[in-house]
Amino acid sequence: EALRSALAGGPDLQKHCDRIVELEDQADEITREVLLAVRRSFITPFDRGDIKDLIQSMDDAIDMMHKTVKTIRLYEQTTFEPRMQEMGKAVVEAAHLVAEAIPLLDRIGVNVHKLNGIVEEVTRVEGRSDDLHDQGLKDLFRKHGATGNAMAYMIGSEIYGELEKVVDRFEDVANEISAIVIENV
Repeated sequence: EALRSALAGGPDLQKHCDRIVELEDQADEITREVLLAVRRSFITPFDRGDIKDLIQSMDDAIDMMHKTVKTIRLYEQTTFEPRMQEMGKAVVEAAHLVAEAIPLLDRIGVNVHKLNGIVEEVTRVEGRSDDLHDQGLKDLFRKHGATGNAMAYMIGSEIYGELEKVVDRFEDVANEISAIVIENV
């Protein structure tokens, strides 16, 4: 939600960027706690390696959001293209789907169909994000190619690339969930 809000620009942009940095720090701490708990636990709900891979893929998603914020700040961006904003909505959608899936892993067998549906939906969101990325780059080229503003194109391209990687990381999470389902059902 903070990334989507940041991409709206406006006077609260830095507040939203700061929030993403805070959340990324919290996610790093949660990742450490989960990995420590896995090492200490004799019995885990599913394979230890799967738990490690899942939490690390989730951490990678928020790390990518943090990297997006760093790019926004590096290039002092305050306004964002409409397709960037749409990609921000795709990030939120993917994050909500993952948040819905995680508690369902507690009872994989009972939730197998719901988990598979969520994984498929995250994949569809990622596909739409790919399309937004490609069309956004094309729009940037049309907008800035004619004026010769290569720097604006390059900065926009970099932000689009970072946003695409965020959604890709959520697809990685979905793939981890799918693998856990396959191994445990």
